[in-house]
Formats: sequence, structure tokens, C-alpha cells
Amino acid sequence: MRFVDTALRGVILIEIDVFPDARGHFFEISHAKKYAEGGITAPFVQSNFSRSSRGTLRGLHYQLIQPQGKLVTVVEGAIFDVAVDIQVGSPTFGRFVCYELSLENKRQLYIPPGYAHGFYALTETVGVVYNCTDFYSPKGERGILWNDRAIGIPWPEQNQPNLSPKDAAYKTLADMAGELPVYRPA
Repeated sequence: MRFVDTALRGVILIEIDVFPDARGHFFEISHAKKYAEGGITAPFVQSNFSRSSRGTLRGLHYQLIQPQGKLVTVVEGAIFDVAVDIQVGSPTFGRFVCYELSLENKRQLYIPPGYAHGFYALTETVGVVYNCTDFYSPKGERGILWNDRAIGIPWPEQNQPNLSPKDAAYKTLADMAGELPVYRPA
């Protein structure tokens, strides 16, 4: 298992070990000891699963109350996965990283609290597991508009993707002043 630091502090790309045989394959979605050695120390307290069809864009989501770190694992298909630094005062505020995660490449992305997260479904069907470091808080749920020009994410589909009404109504990062996490240097 390899843990690769990204351009955003605390966001880690994980190349997991896969054990194939004639029946298929096996891999660990999380392993507390190995992940702690790789820099992911918060325990996971909630696991979620989403299924999406090609062209669906989910995000950009974050929790202001009870902020969550997320370990994103694709168990079916492929996604274009994005993390955006939304921490006021951060040296990388407004910057993003993006990676293709798929069942084929068997990569995960860990996104700590303080970042917005979203993904675009690249294949006919996508299954994504999120292991979260805190519980979902409906009162704490927030989001950033997926196509905020100030951020400039190069989504695979620049036209109108399949969005939920809630995701389509989010505001730009600049319009979320006062509803963003504050950067705390390590």
C-alpha cells in the first residue's frame, strides 16, 4: 500500500494492495494501523454508499458543523474525483486536486475536514463507498457550486451534468464567506 501526498495538505492518494486469484480479487478498504502509518489517523465512524449513472456530478460538498474527513473508494466503474481547499487563510485556498478513481486502478483518495469534495461519474454505473471521520449533520451540510469559475475545475463534462436540485443551487466559493472552515496550521 502506498500513500502519496498531493498538492493539498492532508489530501492523500492511496494506491491499495490488491490480491487477485482465479475467483476475482480482494482488497482492504481501510485498515487503521496501515492508514495511521500513512498519515490518516482519525477513526472512521460512518460508511456511505452512492450509486450514480454516467454524467452524474455530486458535489461540491462539505460539513461546516461536524466536519468530515472522507476516504473515497470506487467499487464499481470510474469517477473523476475532486477535493477543493476551502479553508479561509490557507496558503492553498481555492485550489483543487483531481484524480480518476476506479475499480480498475484501485486508488482511493483521503480528503480531510476543511475541503469540499465532489465527483463526476465517468462510466455507465458507478458505486462509491465513503468512510467518514464524523457523523453526517444535516444542519452542517454546505456546498460550493460545481462550476465556480474562480476555482476552475476541468470537469470532463463542461455542459450541464446530471445534478441534484440542491447541488445546482449552491453558491460560489466567494459567496460562501462566513460559512467556510478556518485554516489551522499543523
